[in-house]
Amino acid sequence: MKPPYEITPKILKLISSISEKIGEVNANYLSKQSPQLRKQNRIKTIHSSLQIEGNTLTEEQITALIENKRVIGPEKDVLEVLNAIKVYEKLEKYKFSSDKSFLNAHFQLMNGLIESAGKYRKQGVGIVKGTNVEHIAPPYENVPHLMKDLFEYLKDSDELTLIKSCVFHYEMEFIHPFLDGNGRMGRLWQTLILIDEYPVFEFLPFETLISKTQDEYYKSLALCDKSGKSTIFIEYMLGIIEKSLGTLLNYNNRVLKDIDRLEYFLKLGIKEFNRKDYMNIFKDLSSATASRDLKKGMEMHMFKSVGNLNKTRYIVK
Repeated sequence: MKPPYEITPKILKLISSISEKIGEVNANYLSKQSPQLRKQNRIKTIHSSLQIEGNTLTEEQITALIENKRVIGPEKDVLEVLNAIKVYEKLEKYKFSSDKSFLNAHFQLMNGLIESAGKYRKQGVGIVKGTNVEHIAPPYENVPHLMKDLFEYLKDSDELTLIKSCVFHYEMEFIHPFLDGNGRMGRLWQTLILIDEYPVFEFLPFETLISKTQDEYYKSLALCDKSGKSTIFIEYMLGIIEKSLGTLLNYNNRVLKDIDRLEYFLKLGIKEFNRKDYMNIFKDLSSATASRDLKKGMEMHMFKSVGNLNKTRYIVK
């Protein structure tokens, strides 16, 4: 059975806005980010997702761990970050529609933190906030087949990826298949589902906005539990995704920078070219800007030039 939810006017409006923004991202070549920006966004993703779970390490400390430097901090927090770094480094190896990949990722994420890393829970669990029991998860005996059904749902090609990613995130949190690590797995797997259709989500840290609106995040989950549908959570998450894309497009009021254009161009595998070839890829570029880009590429030893003036050709090293 397809998990229950309703398509509301708010959901339709958000999907339309997200689709427009993804088109703009692709048109501006922002989906081909520089390695440095990818690294910064990965740090933000790991920091925000673990901060939601109470991790105390800063972005600077996470950067140091990525660079294999020693960090002083709680042993558990350091291990959480090291595990997350390993998972995000091999995202392309996980298959979003595979429960084996899902369990493998949980093992990597929680290895050394809980004994049952990579295994569905074998006991009942409830979520307590203060003195109130917020949520009683389904009996542990039901978890394997509930998760199997959820992964079958992910294979539904008629379902919009944007909707599917939100529904999976909510339903997985409701099932609560693990003793610990459910929240970070929900956010990780939603990212993985989105990346399959929209590569830009590999480095779009929407977890940052979730961490800034944690109360709303948990409230939307709780309201869905009460209604028995994921509608409210879909509205919340699509709002987060839309704002994240907006942030990317407004990054320093950013149009594509020279280094981003050069890196994107070289990834096309062209071995020899002239300025006109370069401008054919970036059609809105003026001759003067193209010349400045190519001069920068020469200074950075990305390629060398032969010939003069209009007959100058560039040979990639």
